[in-house]
Amino acid sequence: MKGKRLRPGRGRSIRSWLNRGFILFTLLMLAVLWLVQTVFLESIYKAITTSQIKDIGADISAHIFSGDLTETLESIVAERQLCAMVVDSRGQVISSADTLPQCSIHRMGAFGLFYLYAAADQAGGTYLLEISGDAEEAYRPDFWRQQLPSGIPVILNKESIIYVQIFDGINGEERILLLNSVVTPLNTTVQTIRYVLVAVTALMLMAGACVAAFLSRRIAQPVIRISRAAKDLPRGDYTPCGTPAPREVQELDAALQAVAHELGQVEQLRRDLLANVSHDLRTPLTLITGYAEVMRDLPGENTPENVQIIIDEANHLTSLVNDLLDLSKLQAGAVSLKPERFNLTGLLRDTAGRFSKMTETRGCRFTVEADAEIYVDADRTRISQVVYNLLGNALHYAGGAGEIRIRQTVSDGEVKVEVIDHGEGIPPDKLPLVWDRYYKIDRVHRRSAVGTGLGLSIVRGVLELHHARYGVESEVGKGSDFWFILPVSPDALPADSQTAPVPDMEEDQ
Repeated sequence: MKGKRLRPGRGRSIRSWLNRGFILFTLLMLAVLWLVQTVFLESIYKAITTSQIKDIGADISAHIFSGDLTETLESIVAERQLCAMVVDSRGQVISSADTLPQCSIHRMGAFGLFYLYAAADQAGGTYLLEISGDAEEAYRPDFWRQQLPSGIPVILNKESIIYVQIFDGINGEERILLLNSVVTPLNTTVQTIRYVLVAVTALMLMAGACVAAFLSRRIAQPVIRISRAAKDLPRGDYTPCGTPAPREVQELDAALQAVAHELGQVEQLRRDLLANVSHDLRTPLTLITGYAEVMRDLPGENTPENVQIIIDEANHLTSLVNDLLDLSKLQAGAVSLKPERFNLTGLLRDTAGRFSKMTETRGCRFTVEADAEIYVDADRTRISQVVYNLLGNALHYAGGAGEIRIRQTVSDGEVKVEVIDHGEGIPPDKLPLVWDRYYKIDRVHRRSAVGTGLGLSIVRGVLELHHARYGVESEVGKGSDFWFILPVSPDALPADSQTAPVPDMEEDQ
């Protein structure tokens, strides 16, 4: 199922996303702050106070039977602003410290202390009583409502926490620690916090809107400029952003600059290809038309030589069209290989021999350097095309004379084939471009004596189809060395080592 194609301009802009996102984040943080500071403030405060009074009980427990108990109680009570009392199982006060004006445990009678002890004993040794409500002097917690006679008053602070813990001594003596901490009413505090939060919320919303506007402008403006400049990319034109931007936006800008450069090169190569193909088509067509008209209009010009010229030019046109089709198929991945085992060394010798016969009168000599007969598993016809095109390329740029060497070397189960000429050479900055269609070192297109000018592009396509490594090494004024590497076949050799028919020679550089 094909996805829907998005139309530009229908989605929200980056600036809109950033503004909305930052405002929503600010509102969320303020909502959390409101909940914590108003709705849950009292619960959090009580939980913290309860945890603190338990920690104080744990600190005092280490001194409950020691001689410094009174000093410990006074120190802790003064620091933590609560009251403490240690009594024995008979209700006799052993030590006491008080900093609260209306401490519940110090105002409590013997019955109250007894039933606090009973509650702690029933609960396993510790008991925590949270007191809240509107009762006055006769307020009784549920436990005491069931146990105490109705006539016995219990004096308790309305908002406080009482912590009781029983300790057993070595000689069976029991001591009971009682701690009382007042829970300050938070109604006024919560109301004050609400007023403050209203002001903070207004300020935060304004600040959030300003920050969101600043960030969205800082991030969105370079992206908008890049988006506008990217519309010229199909023509290979791109204007860099040129303004400070986040790192990711700068990387996008640099990537689009690289794309624009590559598109510019591709566009130039396309123009060169059209111009050069048009030139190569126009020249043979002109010759064919001219010689045909001469043979038609002038008696005695219908000679075998003129007919052969027409045939040669027609063959050149056929080669050009075939090579264009081959190159298109290679680039589109429509070519399927037919691998077989064949004698690569024999193929090199056979191809060099064919070229030697073609160049007998030009003073050019081909030599093959090979120490052994090497077999490879590859498409024999396509590899023949590679070798033929490399030799044709070397012949075209060797100046018509001199020696062209075909060198075969074997190393680590691979065979390297090199075609070395002593021609004009290639500048280092031009080496990666020689594999492009119709690329010329001097940028001036000349019609080849043989071939169509697409040879090296076909070589690259065939070798990449074989997943073979290839390359070129060159020095200006000394010549070039084109090479490729194939894996060597196992030792088992086929009975038929005849090389494949060699296609038409191609040249390019």
